Amino acid sequence: MAKKKVLIISYYWPPAGGPGVQRWLKFVKYLPEFNIEPIVYVPEQPNYPLIDESLVDEVSKDLETIRQPIKEPYRLAGLFSKKTSKTISKGIISENNKQSVIEKALLYIRGNFFIPDARKNWVKPSVSYLSKYILEQGVNTVITTGPPHSLHLIGLQLKEKTGVKWLADFRDPWTTIGYHKHLKLTQKAKQKHKALEKAVLNTADQIIVTSTVTKKEFEAITTKPIAVITNGYDTEFVGEVVLDSKFSIAHIGSLLSKRNPEILWRVLSDLVKTNKTFATHFQLNFVGTISENVLNSIANHGLSKYVNNVGYVSHSESIVFQKKSQILLLIEIDSEETKGIIPGKLFEYMVSNRPILALGPKGSDVEKIITETNTGNYLYYDDYQALQTIILKHYKAFLNNTLESHPIGLKKYSRKSLTASLSKLL
Repeated sequence: MAKKKVLIISYYWPPAGGPGVQRWLKFVKYLPEFNIEPIVYVPEQPNYPLIDESLVDEVSKDLETIRQPIKEPYRLAGLFSKKTSKTISKGIISENNKQSVIEKALLYIRGNFFIPDARKNWVKPSVSYLSKYILEQGVNTVITTGPPHSLHLIGLQLKEKTGVKWLADFRDPWTTIGYHKHLKLTQKAKQKHKALEKAVLNTADQIIVTSTVTKKEFEAITTKPIAVITNGYDTEFVGEVVLDSKFSIAHIGSLLSKRNPEILWRVLSDLVKTNKTFATHFQLNFVGTISENVLNSIANHGLSKYVNNVGYVSHSESIVFQKKSQILLLIEIDSEETKGIIPGKLFEYMVSNRPILALGPKGSDVEKIITETNTGNYLYYDDYQALQTIILKHYKAFLNNTLESHPIGLKKYSRKSLTASLSKLL
């Protein structure tokens, strides 16, 4: 039986680093086991904010990968301010009262002249190229994944031109995503975003989202079928890992300006001041991009000397840090918009056998998953006492060499199990 050809349209692909690339890299890895032949369409020489060459080795030599040129406005923006354009492309946006004139200008241009996003100019040439490719190669199913959500406009136009079956995969929400309110959108721009979002949601044959909160949000806009397929974990072989000798609390991944848990820094500051033994053991590890605002906040709480700022590392190296850290820190902004955000690293955290300490809004999808899998503690931003109690409980277990995680029911979050769910939609 011939394999079903499925064309996957993505912006992020190796050597891109960061969480955006992982989801479809893993789906593509396992789809052939379900009698599906993936074909990947990605930009040629894109301006990725993070690079991880190690991920290139995970791409099968048998995979057909199509690359077409893309014009990247962040390269032009870099002529005005290389640092500002790079940080904005990573999603790092300063507080309003700390933004330079250049940052304000670039945010305004990004928000109002590049709708839905800075990759919009890739839509027209991609539709032109792929319309012919789909007909010539006998492809009858297309998947677009965003952000960037402009890629869904490629799917929208291919659907209209060729009638191909189209699945739109949303790794994050569109108009309710947290950074939208920082883009200085005019009323006209907001309306255009809403109109494009509605057109995509009502034209795609199938919508895929990563959280139940996003599913509920989209159900208010469309009657098209919506499936929840979360991100997940894959089997990672990194050899034997020795636990940190320090009582390390580690955050893996980007920690941006808005995701700054002042209450945690306050609890930790009070603990190192009042508990000298704790202070001798404590270390705060940051593995990935961290905002200057967050580092300044930590400094203001007298914690700088406990910080080990590792910086960005390859995905395989990040897995090592996850497995050797005493506690894994997961931070989400305390807002309504973030209840449906499930960071991809959560699932890797869950299989690291290390306890998760999470802070976020009440009633989030992350809270449900951590509770259901017994992989850690999920706390709120208004509960100083609970946060202090959990950290001290973990510290006591650390001293007794009994600090570990006791997860249950993780198998459904494996990348292979999730790909099986995807294959049923195809």
